[in-house]
Amino acid sequence: MSVSMTDSGEIATPVESSKSAMTWGPIFGGAAAAIGVTLILLLLGSGVGLTMVSPWSGQSSSLSTVGVTAAIWLVVVQWLSSALGGYITGRLRTKWAAVHTDEVFFRDTAHGFISWALATIFVAGFLASSLTPLAGAGAQAVGSAATAAGTAASSTASISDLPTAYFADALLRPEQARAGATSDDASATAEVSRILLNGAAAGQIADDDKAYLATIVSARTGLSEADAPTRVDTVLKRIDDAKVAAQKAADEARKAASTTALLGALSLLIGAFIASAAAAFGGSQRDEEEDLIVTPRI
Repeated sequence: MSVSMTDSGEIATPVESSKSAMTWGPIFGGAAAAIGVTLILLLLGSGVGLTMVSPWSGQSSSLSTVGVTAAIWLVVVQWLSSALGGYITGRLRTKWAAVHTDEVFFRDTAHGFISWALATIFVAGFLASSLTPLAGAGAQAVGSAATAAGTAASSTASISDLPTAYFADALLRPEQARAGATSDDASATAEVSRILLNGAAAGQIADDDKAYLATIVSARTGLSEADAPTRVDTVLKRIDDAKVAAQKAADEARKAASTTALLGALSLLIGAFIASAAAAFGGSQRDEEEDLIVTPRI
């Protein structure tokens, strides 16, 4: 605290309030209002969103439409709840006497921002705790499926399932592949699977592997040696198309996740601004009418 002296020799001491500039009551009140409105609007949006999805073919909205609608609704929820919470925070605070107007404006915006932050943290924690059991159930289902698949595969597994099995097959391919494929269906199927897996890992299937696959297909299906390569090429093209479709789906999911994250961050920033502005507006309305104490003359 600095002390100064006037021209007349008097000592001037600045007046500083002993009360804190932060009032937690209105902050918690505004945060509670924002949380309540957010939960109500989220449940309302969930109910409306479920009407857009149907297990019957042709009666459900497209995935992109549902995603865009959900993103827009989350933005609306964020802005409405922030505006209401900030406004209530500004209106509920007590009037700061003998405080400069600019300082009052700053305190109101700060109170609105803190109220928004508390509400956002609570809602984020609530959503995280709600989604964690769903994620755990999904992971458990995936784990059960993987265990079942591993059990089924282990019943027929052998040393030929090692990563080097493909090269071992290439070394031991018989000259009379047609006879071997006809006599041992399981062995032929396993060898074809290993060739396809190796081709998927390498990005392409070698020409000698294609010729060998055509020989096995001809022996197993009864197709002529001229028609078997055509079927092999058709199946390989379907595999490539499936791989491209999977990559396209993954890329679309990545773009959707990136767009959602950016839109969510922008929505939160705008929500923080709205809450601060609403608190300043509510505080200004709170201070429009002054309460005067009339003291009678003696």
